[in-house]
Parts: sequence; C-alpha cells; structure tokens
Amino acid sequence: MSGGEDAAPDDVRWLDESEMRAWLRLVAVLELLPGTLDAQLRRDAAMTHFDYMVVSQLSEAPGRTLRMTALAQRTNATLPRLSHVVRRLEERGLVERTPCPEDRRATDARLTDGGLAAVVAAAPGHVRAVREHVIDALEPEQVGQLAGIAEALLRRLDPDGRMTDLYDPS
Repeated sequence: MSGGEDAAPDDVRWLDESEMRAWLRLVAVLELLPGTLDAQLRRDAAMTHFDYMVVSQLSEAPGRTLRMTALAQRTNATLPRLSHVVRRLEERGLVERTPCPEDRRATDARLTDGGLAAVVAAAPGHVRAVREHVIDALEPEQVGQLAGIAEALLRRLDPDGRMTDLYDPS
C-alpha cells in the first residue's frame, strides 16, 4: 500500500469474533465439501461432481433433453466449460448433442440410455455421501436451520432466482 491506503476505511463493518468464526467455518466447508463429493463420484462412478450435475439435470428434463444454454444455467456453468464437459460425456456415450429443432442456431444436449444408466448407478453412492458428510452430521432441527441459512444466502447471491427457482419452484 502507498500513501493513505494503509488506513482502514471508516465504513467497513469488520467481523467480530463470532462472525469471523462462522465465516471461516463456512469457507472451510465450501473448500472441503466439493472435493469430498468429487472423490466419491470419481471413485464409484468415474465422473466428477460437475459431470454428475450435468447428467442428473438431463435425467430430470423432459425427454432427457435441454438446450445447452438452459443446461448451463441449471449448472451455473459458462457455455465453454459446459461444452468441454459435454464433449467428454459424449466421448463416453453418456450424452449426445444435436441441433435444436425449434432453433437451428441452438444445440440440445440429450442424455443417452447409457447416460441414464450411469446416473441411476451413481445416485445411491452420491446420496450416501451427501447423507454421511452433510445431513447425518446435523440434528433434525439443524437440517431445517441449514435450509433457512441457505435460503437467506441465496436471496443475496441469486436475487433474481436464476438458479434458485430451478431447484425450488415454490
């Protein structure tokens, strides 16, 4: 820092000890949980957590098909990242891309029968990992509190409901 930049701005509400403790624990969870879920899926299903999110979103879509732009929104991915992942899933025979019949400029991604079988095979292990590392670590009332905390954070992070509404249409 140079000049007057070494002084803290007066308008900053610094975290108190309790807030810092909560924040640092959330950061630790955000760092550790993705790797834990990824490791389980790589070991048991030969796919990453993001791969699983892609194929599971397709498995729940009508006709197991979504436009790439809609799939990108549902997975919070950029189109280049999603395209790369879908290409890898195509090489494994799990997904296929086709021109969108309603808009030839758009591309659809469709889950193949092999992709559906992969999701069905991966789901039990993934649910066991989520239960082991998140749900069963909490008391029943804490599960409700976690839902409330996540909802409060999502109102700030996703004020337009771009992703939130996809998972909770109520």
